[in-house]
Amino acid sequence: MYIWEKPYWPGFTWDEKALATLLAQVSREQGRLLGKMEALGFDLRNEAHLRILTEDVVKSSEIEGETLAPDQVRSSIARRLGMDVGGLVPADRDVEGVVEMMLDATGNYTQPLSEDRLFGWHAALFPTGRSGMNKINVGAWRDDRTGPMQVISGPIGKEKVHYEAPPAARLPDEMAKYLNWFEEPKDTDPLLTAGLAHLWLVTIHPFDDGNGRIARAIADMALARSERTGQRFYSMSAQIRRERNDYYTTLEATQKSTLNVTKWQEWFLGCLLRAIDGAQETLSAVMHKAQFWERFAKEPLNERQIKVLNRLLDGFEGKLTTSKWAKLAKCSQDTAHRDIKDLIDRGALKKDSGGGRSTSYSLVTE
Repeated sequence: MYIWEKPYWPGFTWDEKALATLLAQVSREQGRLLGKMEALGFDLRNEAHLRILTEDVVKSSEIEGETLAPDQVRSSIARRLGMDVGGLVPADRDVEGVVEMMLDATGNYTQPLSEDRLFGWHAALFPTGRSGMNKINVGAWRDDRTGPMQVISGPIGKEKVHYEAPPAARLPDEMAKYLNWFEEPKDTDPLLTAGLAHLWLVTIHPFDDGNGRIARAIADMALARSERTGQRFYSMSAQIRRERNDYYTTLEATQKSTLNVTKWQEWFLGCLLRAIDGAQETLSAVMHKAQFWERFAKEPLNERQIKVLNRLLDGFEGKLTTSKWAKLAKCSQDTAHRDIKDLIDRGALKKDSGGGRSTSYSLVTE
């Protein structure tokens, strides 16, 4: 029997005493991180928010086996937030859709979660009306016209069914209960609400596709409500991506167990704690970027130099060469060479070991 087949579904329970210590630890670290971010100042908080949202969108899609271009995601988010950042590029429709959903979930966290809002998110995720080559119900609950909704792995003929969701006929009633619960006042700790919101939605599995991404967006929305801010400073999706195997193992075990979901909540809180710990890396990167620009505040750089240096500070992949500079800055090789030489003279760039046609350059960090 799956969890939704139990007599008292959806009467979830958990052992509060077993979770108390971990819950207190996560709440403390969550508050500590928010305090650090509050002390950063407006511009640096925005930069941290942009970095985390970019990672969140990219990693949430990766969990489902989809690869989004990080520079497109970053550009889409920056434009929607009205941020003046260098190196903006056009974004594909599928990128815009995921970004639109995530920004609505976290930026408008005070607005009610409704059926219509979920349909809007789903339509944004699948702008072509297809998931890969398959036509799906978009902006509507699944109808199971091709058979029951199952989570399957393995090659054709040797498939393993990990989970089967409730029949489509039950979805209107199931989702009405879910949405009413999500919006009603409750005594439950907001962090446990986020964990249950994620689990409950993926267990109902109301859509033909996109259930995981929407469940993670709802969890982020619940976390935003707990923090009373639409800015995100840590990424649950990135941490779930790192722990993908444990995530699916815990989820499957929970969906085949009882309505006591203590083990799931314990895993969710642990994952959340590790996500918050991981935010220190983002904080360090943002501070490093701010300190770098402070070094050159009195020596104005040209627009090309600012654009490419920002790309390097944001985690440029590969080695920077004169050719890549020319491509990024949309200038000639000669102009790129002059820009680079100027930055070497100023102590912003250094020539890497090696030379000739393979000459590359790196940031000088203090």
